[in-house]
Amino acid sequence: MKIDGTEREFFVIGENVHTTRLLLKRSKRVTTDDSGGDVITYTTNEGEARTLPIPDAITGSQDFQEGRVKHVKAALHQGMFGAADAAAEGLSYIQAIVERQEATGADFLDINVDEVSMKTEEQIEAMQWLTGKVQEMAKRPLAIDSSDINVIAAGLAAYDGRNGLPILNSASMERPGALDLAVQYEAAVVVTAAGASAMPDGTADRVANAGSMIELATDKGIALKDIYLDPLVFPVSVDPGYGRHCLDAIREIRQRFGSEIHITGGISNASFGVPGRKFINEAFMRLMVEAGGDSGIIDPVQNDPNAALVPGEPSHAIELAMAVVLGQDPDCRTYINAWRKNQLG
Repeated sequence: MKIDGTEREFFVIGENVHTTRLLLKRSKRVTTDDSGGDVITYTTNEGEARTLPIPDAITGSQDFQEGRVKHVKAALHQGMFGAADAAAEGLSYIQAIVERQEATGADFLDINVDEVSMKTEEQIEAMQWLTGKVQEMAKRPLAIDSSDINVIAAGLAAYDGRNGLPILNSASMERPGALDLAVQYEAAVVVTAAGASAMPDGTADRVANAGSMIELATDKGIALKDIYLDPLVFPVSVDPGYGRHCLDAIREIRQRFGSEIHITGGISNASFGVPGRKFINEAFMRLMVEAGGDSGIIDPVQNDPNAALVPGEPSHAIELAMAVVLGQDPDCRTYINAWRKNQLG
């Protein structure tokens, strides 16, 4: 997407077609219908209010008993296994998510079914089904995402390329074979800065791991313009240095590999454990772009890149959030105090 008022292009990998996504049972969107059945309310892009019945597979889960509703998983389950009306509602729910992601600027739609089942064969079946349905609904290409390379392979095989070349999410030193899949399916690829057996520790680890993966990808014939490097940001609430480690790595990687490569990342990872997550996400997005990033794996409905990247001085809330990301607000005290006093807006 183009950022308003600038020539800057920021590539959004919309992350909301994920079976990990949840609502709290106390949310106003989780309610009951006239017969007492559990449902999720939603609105189509045409403005029609509808309800998705929550299947027994969800209401009987531990997540549901503990107050969490995995709503995309519910829609997928209804779409695949529900009776006629429930199946149509599951598809309608997924379509509403797809259309809203695209309307708010997603350049790719990241789809993930890892929470559907613990069994690989069931994940593969779900990925094939979801890929087929979403590519019919969407106007943008898909990013095929899973922790299991076999599930990624199934998604890439099911994608017919009608909306453009896909992205494979992701390859790492732990599973470099994913690069061969990217070559086979002519896909762009997210490569991460993870090590062969551990997450990176500090800036130097990120740069070294990222460099190895980028060089391995280019050796296999993948062009720099088709590589999206994820330097991996960890929650700033856990360690005040995590934001700086990632931002410094972005600067070094951009300097080393030039302007063609894309630098992305799971924007919302930075804000885990902090209230008012929207502001932390927007602050991190702004800082990563200043450091050399040009992409983000994010829900653009919740965090509009235009709001984060518009030229001009940041708001007071974003200034406070930037101090958190940069490790300048120990234990996030100033930020959390402002949030408690409703001073963030």
